[in-house]
Amino acid sequence: MSTPRALYGEKCDRLAARLHEGEGIVGLAKDTSNLFRDRAAISKRALDVREFNGILQVDREAGFVEAEGMVPYETLVDACLEHEVMPAVVPELKTITLGGALAGVGVEATSHRHGLVHETALELEVLTGDGRFVVCSPDNDHADLFYGMPNSYGTLGYALRIKARVLPVLPFVHVEHLPFTDARAFFEALESHCRDDDADFIDGTVFAPDRMYLSLGRFAADAPFASDYGFEQIYYRSIEAKREDWLATRDYIWRWDTDWFWCSKNVYAQHPLVRRLLGRKRLGSRTYTRLMRWNSRVGLTRRIERMRGLHSESVIQDIDIPIARAAEYLEFHAREIGIWPMWVCPIGVRPGAERFVLYPLNPGIYVNFGFWDLIRTRSAHPAGHFNRMVEDKVSELGGIKSLYSQSFYERSEFDRIYGGNAYYELKEKYDPGRVFPELYEKCVLGH
Repeated sequence: MSTPRALYGEKCDRLAARLHEGEGIVGLAKDTSNLFRDRAAISKRALDVREFNGILQVDREAGFVEAEGMVPYETLVDACLEHEVMPAVVPELKTITLGGALAGVGVEATSHRHGLVHETALELEVLTGDGRFVVCSPDNDHADLFYGMPNSYGTLGYALRIKARVLPVLPFVHVEHLPFTDARAFFEALESHCRDDDADFIDGTVFAPDRMYLSLGRFAADAPFASDYGFEQIYYRSIEAKREDWLATRDYIWRWDTDWFWCSKNVYAQHPLVRRLLGRKRLGSRTYTRLMRWNSRVGLTRRIERMRGLHSESVIQDIDIPIARAAEYLEFHAREIGIWPMWVCPIGVRPGAERFVLYPLNPGIYVNFGFWDLIRTRSAHPAGHFNRMVEDKVSELGGIKSLYSQSFYERSEFDRIYGGNAYYELKEKYDPGRVFPELYEKCVLGH
């Protein structure tokens, strides 16, 4: 009987053969995607990596998990919890894959201690554009690719095997929701708790400029009760209603998935009758993603809005702002964007983070703001009007934004922010034949 590692080797051999079949730009064939950007109808060779979805090893004592790149976090978390550990940073949605979080930018409520997902990586094995399988670590001959893969979105290669840090867990998480009405006091408290390191999980929710909640989670061996937000109850509504709460650790990890934060309202899944009709198994990011893709293809929402005389722009963004400027961003957001609720998550930048050349962060604490909705107006605006405003403000405040959604940067500005010459040097070294698209073409032009 073949071991998981032997099976992994066999899959690598098959994938290398497929890569060299045919010519032209390669795209990734997979079952799920958490990218929210328009894509041009450009013919690509589909490289099927769906079979790279296995767990290779969980080592509680050594503090790591080793898994294949296409394993969804739902599977990864379950495998880790069997050993009483969890990945050090688990993105919010069950359908996000380990390789996807590494090639993009993943953040969650443990990020105040552990940084972004890619900062928890210990070793990568990458299929490069020239067909090599390259093992990368922070201090080997391919350290440049190790630090270049995050935020590369599959334009330098695909991480087929990833070794990442885990942390020990207890059965429950005790959550406190602390209310604030003043933005500066809110961010001061957020910074204080991060520096004191007095909670295992820290995040926040902004319901309005004067309705903010800082949520602190701490592991607990026992609990007086355990709330269930996987079916009829809605987690984000509990934040304003309760000053403290208790959840089983697995349920805490996936507290946002059932309602895709709060975006389930867009498919009417917050209505009690619709929730019951959908049932527990169909509530969550996997279902909502399918519905969103269908709507994008058929254009139902666009047709309804045209009939109502409305103009809409999708503003789906995660941005990282230095904490000293966070209150300024919130003031801008309230004045110009007005999407509520908004998720807030602190990031404690770990030593060496500046070496990740495509997503460099300076020492200190950043605040991730996540906001995802449509802005509807009676008057028309140029394409990307509100998204461009966000991009300009992020640059003004010394921040950076994720590229999983729409971006409108000019190439020179994009190169200045996201690696520039360092990226093109990596491209020439690991994908000289341009088998994969370039980062700007993929993330801005939609190729």
